[in-house]
Parts: sequence; structure tokens; C-alpha cells
Amino acid sequence: MGIFSICKAQSTTDSTILTLPEAEKLFLQNNLALLSQQYNVDVNKALVQQARYWDNPLLLTDQNLYDGKFFRHTKEGNQTYGQIYVQLQQVIKTAGKRNKLIQLANDNVLSATQQFNDVMRNLKFVLTTDFANLHQLLATYSVYSREGAVMEKLAAGMEAQFQTGNISQKDNIRIKSLLFSLQNDQAEVQRQIAELQKELHILLHDTGNHVIVPAMQDSLATATVNLPQLLDSAQNNRPDLQLAKTNLLTQQHNLAYQKSLAVPDLTVGIEYDRLSSYVPNFWGLTVGLPIPVLNRNQGNIRAAGTSIRQANNAILQVQNESQQEVAAAYNKYIIATNLKKNSPAGLAEQYDRLLQNVINGYQQRQISLIEFVDFFDAYKETTLKKLQQQTTLLSAIAEINFTTGSSVITIQ
Repeated sequence: MGIFSICKAQSTTDSTILTLPEAEKLFLQNNLALLSQQYNVDVNKALVQQARYWDNPLLLTDQNLYDGKFFRHTKEGNQTYGQIYVQLQQVIKTAGKRNKLIQLANDNVLSATQQFNDVMRNLKFVLTTDFANLHQLLATYSVYSREGAVMEKLAAGMEAQFQTGNISQKDNIRIKSLLFSLQNDQAEVQRQIAELQKELHILLHDTGNHVIVPAMQDSLATATVNLPQLLDSAQNNRPDLQLAKTNLLTQQHNLAYQKSLAVPDLTVGIEYDRLSSYVPNFWGLTVGLPIPVLNRNQGNIRAAGTSIRQANNAILQVQNESQQEVAAAYNKYIIATNLKKNSPAGLAEQYDRLLQNVINGYQQRQISLIEFVDFFDAYKETTLKKLQQQTTLLSAIAEINFTTGSSVITIQ
């Protein structure tokens, strides 16, 4: 079955009818980009666990290799052979370095989670807009199909009239050019539908060879929203803004960690020495402490401080962008809702009823060719703008949800 036969019958064995909530559910379950981003969260959670581990102790040993014989560790006569030295060391981190590393690892988990949410926000916006555009294009194709069927019959009848000399060649060619233009518009819609089908199959990770048919309400319910409410939602919910704030927190924690690195770590251990000290079996305590004279981590501390200032500027930038995006989305939504309220009811239906009467009137010479062409163009333009109006409203709702980072207006 052809891909575009669904425009005439919305339920076939080769098509899958999906509502937007159903498509979003499949998207969350199957989208590979989203699943890959989720792995980043799991990776960083594992790194938190790694940061909790203590450093391994260090075992050192030193034994005699050759003293006339290889590896002699025996007593021969009154002489004992075989020197053995063993040392066990443990690094003890000072200045809370371990806890600061754990904190940085937790910051990375939070950043990965917010990056995941931002990827999901962007892909859901693409899914919603693709869904709305596909719904409009399929409806547009239906309009072209109805018009095309009518025009094909009219063109065939006009050709027969021309052959018998009842109409002029000019009128005959004009009708054929209308049909040709309509067929080209229809082919362009087919191309756009094919492109959106590809995108939706990728978003849903749908490998089946079938057509996705959006099931959407013909009339969207609008909601009353105000700009301060939307700005507040964006401030609290936008993952890119939360990510910028988390980056500032991470840089602050990194500064504290870099300062702690200026404090030397302590190395303690015990050692055992056989036959190389002033007593045959020597037990000792070792303590090691680097002297912070040449390197006090000044460069990394200064870089961390600069990164904090950079992160502050990034927050201001994202906040400004989010405010402008929310304001623009709000204005688009108000324009779309006002257009819907002011749209004359039943205009497209009136054109549908008049179309056949106009065609009959033209065939019977009751109206001129110019009047027929004007009506036909007006009919097509009005019908397509009515479909575009619904898509524009849905896109405006999707943009509000996208720019605020939350489902302020639910789309069914």
C-alpha cells in the first residue's frame, strides 16, 4: 500500500495511529539519544562510588639477592643469613579532600541529570512540532486529493468540450494549468510528509515499514496563562538554566578542593627490618609529609576562581535568553489564540458546500473562467490557512512548554 493512501483512510494495516501522549511514551522508552544520555547519569553515579573509596595501602619489600648464595634465608652454624625489609604505607588525605571529591562527583551526577533533562526537552519539542506538522500535511493532502479528483473530472470534460468546439483553447489550457499546479503542490506535500515520517521513525526508534498517523483533536483547548507565571516556571524548571547554576556550584566546590590540595597529605606506615639494623628484628613507624615550599597549587586555585566568575556570567546569559524566549513564546501564543477566537466559524465548510455549485455553474456558463479561478484559489487558500491556524496554535503551545521547561499547557 502507498504511503499516502492513509489520507483517504486513516486506519489501514500499514499505518499506526498514535495520539501525542502515546508517541511521547514510545519516545521515552525507545529514543536512542535519550537512552545514551541516561547512561551518562549512571556513569557519574558509579564515579561517586569510586570517589568514596580510600587509597590502597602500599606494600614495599627488600630482600637480599646474593650473598655467596642466591636468596639465602637460613642459619648455617652460628651465622644467620637473609636480610628482609618490609614496609606498609597508607596515605591519609587531609583538609577534607576525600569529602570534597565526593561532592564534586555528586555535582557531576546532577549535571548529567540536567543534561539528560535538556536533551529530553529538546527532543520532545521536536516530536511535538513534527507531530503537529505531519497532522497538518496529511489533512492538506486530503484537501488536494479532493480538489484533484474534482479538477481531473472537470479537465476531462473541458477537453471533450474543446474537441467539439464548445469552449476556447484558452479556457481549456487554463483548467489544465490549474490541475497541473494542484498536482505539483500535492507532490511537494508528499515529499514533506515523507521527511517527517523519517524523523518520527528515528525519534521513536520505530524500525517498522509502516506509516505513523497522528490522531489529534480538530480543536485545541486553550488555557489562560500570564507572562510572570511563565517566567517563574522557566526560572525553576528549565534544565539549561539549572545546569548553569549547577556549573557555578561545581566551580565553587572545585575552588574549595583546589585549596585543600595546597595542604600536604600525610603518609604513615609501619616497617620491619631483619638483620640490617642495630637489632636483629627491627620494628619502626614511618611518617611522610611533603613540604609545601615550591608548589602550593596557586595556579589551579587562581584558575578555579576565574571559572567561578565565568560561571556567574553564563547564568546571567542563560537567564536573559530564557526570559526573551518565554516572552516571544507567550506573544506567539496570544496571537494564535486571538486568531482562533476571531476566526469566522464554518467558513471552510461553507466553501466545501459551494465548490461543486461553482464547478457546475462554470460548466453551464453561468460564471466566467476568471470567477471560477478566483473562487478555486480562495477555496484552497482558506482551507489551508484553516489547517495552518490549528498547527500554529499547537506549535505555540509546544514552544511555551519548551521555553518554560514544564507542561504548562497539556496537549492531548
